[in-house]
Amino acid sequence: MPTTLLRVLFMIVFAVTGFLLGREAYVHLISIHVASQIWLIALTVIVPVIGAVAGLFIAPVVQSLFEVELRIVESTIERLAPSEVLGGALGLIIGLVIAFLIKSVLLDSVATAGRAGGYVANVAYIVLSVFAAFLGTRFGAKQRLGGGARANLGVGSTSLPGRPPAQAKLIDTSVIVDGRVIDIVESGFLEGPLVLPRFVLRELHLIADSVDSMKRTRGRRGLEVLAKLQELTTLEIVDEDYADITGVDAKLVRLARDRGAKLVTNDYNLNRVAHVEGVVVLNINELAGAVKPAVLPGEEMHVAIVRDGKEPHQGVGYLDDGTMIVVENGRKLMGEETDVQVTSVLQTVAGRMIFAKIKAKTGVVNP
Repeated sequence: MPTTLLRVLFMIVFAVTGFLLGREAYVHLISIHVASQIWLIALTVIVPVIGAVAGLFIAPVVQSLFEVELRIVESTIERLAPSEVLGGALGLIIGLVIAFLIKSVLLDSVATAGRAGGYVANVAYIVLSVFAAFLGTRFGAKQRLGGGARANLGVGSTSLPGRPPAQAKLIDTSVIVDGRVIDIVESGFLEGPLVLPRFVLRELHLIADSVDSMKRTRGRRGLEVLAKLQELTTLEIVDEDYADITGVDAKLVRLARDRGAKLVTNDYNLNRVAHVEGVVVLNINELAGAVKPAVLPGEEMHVAIVRDGKEPHQGVGYLDDGTMIVVENGRKLMGEETDVQVTSVLQTVAGRMIFAKIKAKTGVVNP
């Protein structure tokens, strides 16, 4: 149901209820204490209007609670298997029955307290029925009545007979712009449906349209990466969003948690937040670090010195995988290639650094 239509319905229901309650309050409480005929006529209009205005102010609060629950239900229904649909239908019926029983036990006694009590009881019963129906549906869907394994964990996912279905993976902007995800998908290390939220796609479009040339280039590269991913694997674009949450990272974590999906990212802060929220994270930077060949002190390698280091005598080179090598007394060989021997390896948050000494031509390492 569109948000605007839902807002109008809530405002109408609560405004009418407030108006009727105000009229009842005037008739049974206020009018008997007012002697002036002018005030009686004025209050006949004023009190119901105040009740209607109060109802209009209360309506958005109830509507927001209703929309949060409705959004959760909608996102759940999109991923339901047939057995879950059956369980949800049964849960819906049970929820409505429970709401009716609560009405019979509690709300009917409120309804006997005059016409105002009847209005309150009816509104409370409507709200109670809606929430009981939604909660019953959610609980029943989790029971997966009718047997059978869940068909998929995300729209578009498939599985072979006798093989567990692949878990959906949410991808964020950093992974798309980075581009290495294409090689990982091609190698088969990242399988299953990839899920791209619409709000991430919007962020990527904003980057591609940026006035900053560097950001614009990265954004356009990201769009090319998405086009390539669509050729390589199942890429599902979902419209789920969270109006009550600000920030793409927070929305990604919430969506991954609601869908039971893994989150693919290069963002260090997003990685930490997702872990706190209990979301499984696939960090491409961590994967790259894990597959780098192990280097031990004493190993020899051939490296090109490309720039000077922090210390005056140091030279810096790089391995093919981007690992930095700091070479003692290497500055004098800048622009040349030389054989070095590893002295130590340092693992930092930014990556791995290798320290080495120039290997003497005689086979003896320089001091």
